[in-house]
Amino acid sequence: MTTQMSSKSRSEPAPLALDRSDERVNHADGLAGLLKAFIGRVRSGDLGMLPVAVGLIVISTVFSILNPIFLAPNNLVNLLFDCATVGIISLGIVCVLILGEIDLSVGSMSGLASAIIGVVWVNSGIPLPLAIGAALVTGAAVGALYALLYNRLGMPSFVATLAGLLALLGLQLYILGPTGSINLPYASPLVRFGQILVMPRWLSHLLALLPGAVLIVTGLAIRARRQRVNLSSQPLSSLLVKVAVLTLILQAAVYYLNLGRGVPWMFGLFVLLVIVLNYALTRTKWGRSMFAVGGNREAARRSGINVRRIYMSAFVLCSTLAALGGTLSAARLASSSQQAGTGDVNLNAIAAAVIGGTSLFGGRGSAYSALLGIIVIQAISNGLTLLNLSSSLRYMITGAVLAIAVIVDSLARRSRVSHGRA
Repeated sequence: MTTQMSSKSRSEPAPLALDRSDERVNHADGLAGLLKAFIGRVRSGDLGMLPVAVGLIVISTVFSILNPIFLAPNNLVNLLFDCATVGIISLGIVCVLILGEIDLSVGSMSGLASAIIGVVWVNSGIPLPLAIGAALVTGAAVGALYALLYNRLGMPSFVATLAGLLALLGLQLYILGPTGSINLPYASPLVRFGQILVMPRWLSHLLALLPGAVLIVTGLAIRARRQRVNLSSQPLSSLLVKVAVLTLILQAAVYYLNLGRGVPWMFGLFVLLVIVLNYALTRTKWGRSMFAVGGNREAARRSGINVRRIYMSAFVLCSTLAALGGTLSAARLASSSQQAGTGDVNLNAIAAAVIGGTSLFGGRGSAYSALLGIIVIQAISNGLTLLNLSSSLRYMITGAVLAIAVIVDSLARRSRVSHGRA
């Protein structure tokens, strides 16, 4: 009995001693631990938002040297207004790209939604909320049709959405009629929202505090859960540094924008949708299923995931967000026309998702990639416009940036595969 008690007394302190040593290691890491972890992720092929951040710095530096107006507060406010419309469309593209699929009709869907707003609201006199609802329901129905063609008939999404691109464009031209354009009332809430409405300064600064608050609350909760089961956790100093840096950057950005007109409400809506989709992708069963299906469809099916339902949700969400983007585009331009959704809308929406870090190979992506990617594209477009250069050069530069993003994604994917084998 004495032997058992002595052995028990010797074995009990071991977990406590191990826990303290882990804590000492974690606190010793501090800022150096963050840097080491970041370098480790980059070496393993997980570049994250690094290419986009570097690209934004280079673009801002070059255009500000060529034309100082580029970084003027009011010019940046206009840039954010322009980001919101295509950025929301790009959010939907992120969903289908995560599955390894594509939707080539988002531009035409946004144009059709714009036409529906003009015809239903202005020409028919139906209240604006119902007109917006009709546009969104149409988008959801189109996405459901794509999913049915894929799930039931096995039609590749490339072919189905390419056919949809032509059909939706034809429907847009048909409902607009021979006039081809419908002007929206300038004094309407929709047009004011798309052109001039900005947040009060106090509210924009208050909202800029929320990401840091959410980060520290979730970080502390995760840290507490891991410590309860004697797992290593993120050092508190590292978490506080992350929160401080994020809050400082957001507050500085809001302060600078408030030197001009302020933070647009439409851009705020875009950021809200980014946050909601990011939560859904990272914190819900649906989001985990999305990445699982994108990584290996057959393995996901064998694990019990309803693959058809996942495809349905992704395509419906993509087309619905395209319709919402088209509605905001009509508000931004104060018109519904045959040109809405054409041109480079498809290119910019897909390119924004890819440039922001969403993989074309499926299984990897983030809602924030649409946000960062569209800022890169609109920065290029805005800078070239200020320099009074032709749109042909903008297409070539955007295409080159997209090609570089795909090359980086391919190399990073190869690095991850080789690192995993090692």
